[in-house]
Amino acid sequence: FCRVDPYGFERPEDFDYASYEAFFSRYLVVLTRRAIKWSKLLKGKNSIQKSLKVKRYIRKGIPNEHRALVWMIVSGAQTNMEQNPGYYHRLLEGEKNGKLIEAIKTDMNRTFPDNVKFRKTADPCLQHTLYNVLVAYGHHNKAVGYCQGMNFIAGYLILITKNEEESFWLLDALIGRILPDYYSPAMLGLKTDQEVLGELVKMKVPAVAELMERHGVMWTLVVSRWFICLFIDILPVETVLRIWDCLFYEGSKIIFRVALTLIKQHQAFILEATNFPDICEKFKQITKGTFVTECHSFMQKIFTDPGSLSMATINKLRETCREKLLSQG
Repeated sequence: FCRVDPYGFERPEDFDYASYEAFFSRYLVVLTRRAIKWSKLLKGKNSIQKSLKVKRYIRKGIPNEHRALVWMIVSGAQTNMEQNPGYYHRLLEGEKNGKLIEAIKTDMNRTFPDNVKFRKTADPCLQHTLYNVLVAYGHHNKAVGYCQGMNFIAGYLILITKNEEESFWLLDALIGRILPDYYSPAMLGLKTDQEVLGELVKMKVPAVAELMERHGVMWTLVVSRWFICLFIDILPVETVLRIWDCLFYEGSKIIFRVALTLIKQHQAFILEATNFPDICEKFKQITKGTFVTECHSFMQKIFTDPGSLSMATINKLRETCREKLLSQG
């Protein structure tokens, strides 16, 4: 069995190879079918127009060989890159903020210690690429600079695009447009969205919301890493990439769909918890196992399980939750 997955991540000691093999042999059939359909759709072109058909295709997964291209196009990153030729390299050549550089350097060795491509001994070592992307982004978006969590997101983008400049523009699409105010110093957008999830759980899985309230467990304790790292290191790689396919096309409501599906699907299991540490432990457990590994069926579930979830609903909840947080100071 291969100890390292196709993305360079070492598999844990207790990795269940048998059930993974069983899943992957089924999933390979899906991947092959999707690859044929995508090749027909793209016909060797480097462009696609947003449409219901494209949305449907994206929900069913983008084959890895087309992933970087499709992410670039649907997120608007491609357009931005084309409109700003040479900008990325100018950022790297310009004057640097010492404090920012220091913060980024500190996190280099902490980024994916379990990935062989990010080791200092790797050739090429992706740490150098990651450093460049984060330094450029910190100087491009001074309001954000650098914050922990961004290193993991940039790292994943590098693994998929294998391209420094594209990773930079995709990071910009995520932080600048798709995720509202997640990484600013006050992290108001992030805190708001965790509260929004709490409100959505009250509406859609009230028993779990009631349990959390009864034991005084704040949402931020159990889901903050889901939001900050966009499920990296929480869910299996293939599943994270499928989530990101939809995130780049449909925006931040996908995060709520995933979170609600995990909670709803494991409602009975979560409700077995009888105290504070128990609840936290249950939330760790629900992100493991075959339900999340079977990424194809999991993705079908995120569009059915939570029921209707419009951007209008989310934005309305965001307004009230943000006001509440601001009033609490």
